[in-house]
Amino acid sequence: MANENIKEEQKPKQPKADAPGKQQPPSPNPAGGSGKSGFSFYWIYAVIAMVLIGMMVLNTGKDGQRIEYDDFKQFASKGYIERLVRDEAKGKIYFRENVVPQQLQDSLGIDTDANTNSFGGKPSTCSFNIPKGEDYLSEIKTLKEKYQFKESFEPVNKFGETLFTWIIILAIMIGAWALIMRRLGGAGGPGGQLFNIGKSRAQLFEKGKSNQINFNDVAGLEGAKQEVQEIVDFLKNPKKYTDLGAKIPKGALLIGAPGTGKTLLAKAVAGEAQVPFFSLSGSDFVEMFVGVGASRVRDLFRQAKEKAPAIIFIDEIDAIGRARSRNVNFGGNDERENTLNQLLTEMDGFATNSGIIILAATNRADILDKALLRPGRFDRQIFVDMPDMNERKQIFGVHLKDVKIDESVDVDFLAKQTPGFSGADIANICNEAALIAARKGRLTVGREDFLDAVDRVIGGLEKKNKIITPEEKSTIAYHESGHAIVSWLLEHASPLVKVTIVPRGRSLGAAWYLPEERQIVTTEQFFDEMCAALGGRAAEELVFGKISTGALSDLEKVTKQGYAMVAVYGLNKKIGNRSYYDPNNESQFVKPYSDETARVIDEEVSKIIERAYDKAKDLLSQHRHQLDALAKKLLEKEVIFKDDLEQVLGARPFINHRELAEIEGAKKAAERAAAANGKPKEAEPTTNVQQAKT
Repeated sequence: MANENIKEEQKPKQPKADAPGKQQPPSPNPAGGSGKSGFSFYWIYAVIAMVLIGMMVLNTGKDGQRIEYDDFKQFASKGYIERLVRDEAKGKIYFRENVVPQQLQDSLGIDTDANTNSFGGKPSTCSFNIPKGEDYLSEIKTLKEKYQFKESFEPVNKFGETLFTWIIILAIMIGAWALIMRRLGGAGGPGGQLFNIGKSRAQLFEKGKSNQINFNDVAGLEGAKQEVQEIVDFLKNPKKYTDLGAKIPKGALLIGAPGTGKTLLAKAVAGEAQVPFFSLSGSDFVEMFVGVGASRVRDLFRQAKEKAPAIIFIDEIDAIGRARSRNVNFGGNDERENTLNQLLTEMDGFATNSGIIILAATNRADILDKALLRPGRFDRQIFVDMPDMNERKQIFGVHLKDVKIDESVDVDFLAKQTPGFSGADIANICNEAALIAARKGRLTVGREDFLDAVDRVIGGLEKKNKIITPEEKSTIAYHESGHAIVSWLLEHASPLVKVTIVPRGRSLGAAWYLPEERQIVTTEQFFDEMCAALGGRAAEELVFGKISTGALSDLEKVTKQGYAMVAVYGLNKKIGNRSYYDPNNESQFVKPYSDETARVIDEEVSKIIERAYDKAKDLLSQHRHQLDALAKKLLEKEVIFKDDLEQVLGARPFINHRELAEIEGAKKAAERAAAANGKPKEAEPTTNVQQAKT
C-alpha cells in the first residue's frame, strides 16, 4: 500500500510574465517519431510493389495473343504462318507479311487489336500450348511439311525464370522482416522492444523536472526526512562536507511497513535533488530470458555514470535482493542471483562508481542479502515507522485540504482515533468519509462520516440486510458484551470505543478498542489482552451453557499471543529467558529446539490461554447483571458507545496514559488561560476517571 500522506498537489506552474511564449520542448513521440511529417518507408514498399506488378503485366504480354492448338492448325492450313518457334510444351507463331488483322478476325473471331505492331498495324505473334504426346509433335511436323513454314526448337532457359522468382520471394520476405523488426525495436512498438530487452527501463527525472513534490509536501517522517535531506544537501553543497573530510554516502535503504511513505520520500528526493534521478522497480530487472537482468543493471549504471552525479532509486528492492540460497538449484541457473551479483558488483566492486548514490525501499529487510546491506553499498538504513499521534495530525491536515468539512470535525480527535494507521490508511479514511457523505446527500463531511469511514476501513462494508435469526443475534450480543465488560474491568486492556452487532465484512459483530501506542509490552498487558479477547466465548458458555464458532478470530489472536509470550519474548518461567524467534526463516525445516521443548511450549501456551479464559469467566460471573443489561441494550440499539457502557458499569476504574496526558494537558491549558486573564486558579472539578480511581 503506497503512502499518500502528502500535501495538496501543486498545480502546474504558469509561464512567467516576462516570458509568455516560453514553453517546454515537446516530448518525444512514443512510437519513435518526432512529431513532424517526414519521409515514410511505406512509400518504398509501395514503389517496389508497383514495379513487381508492372513486370508481371509486361511479362504476360510479350508472347502475344493466346490461342488454342486447334486455332494453330487453322492458321497453318490457310498459310498464315511463316515461322514456328517451340519447345516441348509451348509454341510461338510468326505471321506472314501479307496477313492482315481482318483476315484473322474474319476467320477465327479473335481480338487482334492488342497484337498489332506499330508499323502498319499488322499482327505480330501468337502463342499456344502444345498438348503432351508424340502424336501432336508428329502432327506439327506434318503441318510444317505440308504448308511450308519454318520450325525451330528453342528450349526455355528456366534458370533465369527461377532466379527471378526467388529474388522476388526473398525481397518480399526481407521487406516483411525489416518492417516487423522496425516495429519491435521501436520506442513504443507492440512487440515489447525485442532488440532493447537488455536495456534499462528506469524513468529519468532531469534535475527535478516532471516532479513537483518536495520535502515540504511530506507530512511527518521527520527523522527519515532529515537523513535523506543530508544526501541531497551533500549533492548541492559538497564543499561544506568535503572540507571536513566527509564522503557522500554510497547508498541509503528505506525500511518500513507498507504505506508509511517510503516511495513518497523518494519522490521528494527526486523533486529536491538538482541531479539526474533514475527511478525503477526491482521487478524491472526480472525477465524470463537468461542474462537480461544483469544486462539491465549494467546499462542502468552506464547511463548513471554518463550523467554523474546522479541518484538511482530502486523501489521494492527485495524482488532482486533476496538472500542467496546455499543450494545451487541442482546445477541450474538462477537468474535472480545473477542479477543480484551484478548489482553488488556495480554498487561496490572493483570498478568505482563515484558520483552515483543508490536509494532503495523495501518492507522486507529481513530477507535481503547480507552483502547488500553492508557499509559501502548501503551506508545508511533509514527506518520509516508508523506515524505517531502528532504525525497523524499533520497527515490529516494534508488530506483534509481538499475535503469540505464542517465544524464538527476535529483533527486532534481523528488523530487519536487512528492509532497504528499508516499515511495511506489515513488518505483512504478521508476519501471514504467524503464518499459516505456524498452517498447520504450531504454538502459537507462531518465527524460521523469520518467515524463511519474508520469502521469501513477496519471492519469492512456494513451489511444491515444480512439475514440473522433471533437466537444468533442474541448469541452475538452476549458475545460482544462479554468482550466489552472484560476489557472495561481489566487495567491493562485497551479501552473500549464502541460495540456493534451489525455485520461488517466477514464478522457478525465487533468491539472497537482504542489501544495505547506502546513501544514495549509487559506480561500483565499481554495477559489482560488475552482475557479481553476470550471474554466473548466465556460469555457464551456462561449464559447459554454452550459455545459457538463465532470466536474464531479471538482464538487465532490469543494463540499467536501465547506462543509469542513463551517462544519469542521469553515471558514464561518454565521455558526461561530464551527466544526461538527466526526472522530469516533459517529453521524452516528443522526446529531450533527438541521435541521435548516443543511439548513444553505447547503445554505452557495452553496453560496461559486457559488461565485467561477462567479469569474472563470469573469477571463475567461477578458482573452477570451488568452483562444481561448491556446485551439487552445492544439488542435494542445494535450500536452502543463508551457513554452507554458507563451507564451500565460506571466509570472505568483505571486510567491509561493517553487519558492522563489529556488531563494534564487540560490542566496546563487552564493554568495558562488563568494566568493570561490574571484570575486566580479555580478549583478543578474531579473527573469521572479520577473518582473511579479513588
